[in-house]
Amino acid sequence: MSYVTETLSNLIHQTAFFNLTWGNYLMIAVACVFLFLAIKKGFEPLLLVPIAFGMLLVNIYPDIMANPEDMSNGVGGLLHYFYLLDEWSILPSLIFMGVGAMTDFGPLIANPKSFLLGAAAQLGIYVAYFLAIFLGFNGKAAAAISIIGGADGPTSIFLAGKLGQTTLMGPIAVAAYSYMSLVPIIQPPIMKLCTTEKERKIKMDQLRPVSKLEKILFPIVITIVVCLLLPTTAPLVGMLMLGNLFRESGVVKQLTETASNALMYIVVILLGTSVGASTSAEAFLNVDTLKIVVLGLVAFAFGTFGGCMLGKLMCKLSGGKINPLIGSAGVSAVPMAARVSQKVGAEADPTNFLLMHAMGPNVAGVIGTAVAAGTFMAIFGV
Repeated sequence: MSYVTETLSNLIHQTAFFNLTWGNYLMIAVACVFLFLAIKKGFEPLLLVPIAFGMLLVNIYPDIMANPEDMSNGVGGLLHYFYLLDEWSILPSLIFMGVGAMTDFGPLIANPKSFLLGAAAQLGIYVAYFLAIFLGFNGKAAAAISIIGGADGPTSIFLAGKLGQTTLMGPIAVAAYSYMSLVPIIQPPIMKLCTTEKERKIKMDQLRPVSKLEKILFPIVITIVVCLLLPTTAPLVGMLMLGNLFRESGVVKQLTETASNALMYIVVILLGTSVGASTSAEAFLNVDTLKIVVLGLVAFAFGTFGGCMLGKLMCKLSGGKINPLIGSAGVSAVPMAARVSQKVGAEADPTNFLLMHAMGPNVAGVIGTAVAAGTFMAIFGV
């Protein structure tokens, strides 16, 4: 009888209930909220479902992220090896290749002024950088945190790894991807605050047709120019433009389909679960994490504000031909931010169609955020 009792006692004490802290239960609850938002509300489910599930797993079974050096058998946890691909900047670069293969750069080529709107939307990055320093973060940590303002999860992970801020990578990545998912909630109030109803109703002229030659030359020229000026951006900008060249060349359809579908979704699974698994209660529940979350929101708000305000200026200078709403799409959340510009414009006038016009600043924002990351790496000599 004592043997049976001892066996049952051992089995019971092996359950997670005896090993979890209140922090683990809190993070499990947060994971469930993220799953609700992704599944029920449809907030970027491709991102939030793997992130939330990774968060759930690591707070139930922390060893799933264990370092091999801490394990008696010398073998690390499953998601630890996924996470190494984040730290080595492999997954963020592959994500960029997939984005390039899926995205039409035609609207940006047709309206080069979109580059200005994409640049203006990076305002949030630099505001957050100085605020982070004010809050006590060192320069490299502040730079890694500030990229959240570009609403670009892969670039945030990439820069945090390059600057050696792996201890902050989890909170930074979760904040970046969370704000990317919440673009439809965060942006519209700021956009409406920055613009008048009359401005939101502005209808823009149809974009000019873009030739096949222009679309082929664009990724090649951008790669040469940007990577010559900032060589450290080559992993991101290079992969983004390679993916787009696959798409536009028309001679490698198999590579285009692989980069934009199978490979992209595999990478999203690996990156999402590993990012979520970096949010164990011990690593996530601290004052620095709260600061990062707040700074990310401030950065994102200022990015939206910067894009809208330059859009207003361009509207004035063009005699009312540019709808300022497209400026908010200058953050890097492709194509979600462009869809939000379309949605807010359609609320003011259901016949207004801004999506293609907003895609120009949206694509420019991806390039702008990568350039901002490269600038920080150049500053810190990485």
